[in-house]
Amino acid sequence: MLLRRIEKIHADPKMKSYGSPRVHAELTLGMGLRVNEKRVTRLMREAGIQGLYYRRRSWTTVPDPDATPWADLVNRKFQQDGSNRLWLTDITEHRTEQGKWYCAAVMDAYSRRIIGYSMADHLRTELVLDALSMAITRRPPARQKTILHSDHGTQYTSWDFGQRLRKSGLLGSMGSVGDSYDNAMMESFWGTLQLEVLDRREWETRDDRANAVFEWIECWCNPKRRHSSLGMRSPIEFEKLHTPSDDVR
Repeated sequence: MLLRRIEKIHADPKMKSYGSPRVHAELTLGMGLRVNEKRVTRLMREAGIQGLYYRRRSWTTVPDPDATPWADLVNRKFQQDGSNRLWLTDITEHRTEQGKWYCAAVMDAYSRRIIGYSMADHLRTELVLDALSMAITRRPPARQKTILHSDHGTQYTSWDFGQRLRKSGLLGSMGSVGDSYDNAMMESFWGTLQLEVLDRREWETRDDRANAVFEWIECWCNPKRRHSSLGMRSPIEFEKLHTPSDDVR
């Protein structure tokens, strides 16, 4: 009976990447079953059921050698005591038959919730400005308290982006050049997106891919996908459990 439940969970396309810890969480937190994680691991191993693993991505943004970067206000301390204190942002790219497709996203580090994103066929500054505008609209930053951490890409060191930060009361922050650990949460998010959406099929058009990414973020990643760092809760569920209702948007 337990193995059938495990097989049913793993048959769901959205849970195909789940390894034994998340499958165990789905059984206990999602279905209310009492079962030991080691038993779930053993049954999955014996049945040849395993999660998927993503490959490291290549760099998308290119630094501007003449730009003056923001100071690093994070120093890899991504754990926060509440929402709206630290936002992370980055860009990824992928190919379609129409050509390259780009996505910029903004994450609240507290809950790993994606609060803003934008997709386009270019890498101009508008791409990151659109993602930031969505984040600001959905979750107005705490003036002079919310940090936005990024890499040294030309989009993030541009005059327009700096003006948008200052106008919104956000504090800009940047890690060291070429070090993925300085924005590790965003790297992890892109890896999950790549594994669960981008690499799952061949994409004919950018619109097809954009629609799939929109559906994955809004209907799966934020409200339902379990995160090990959140006690196997989804970002929205975690916020509801740990944030006063007036502060959750």
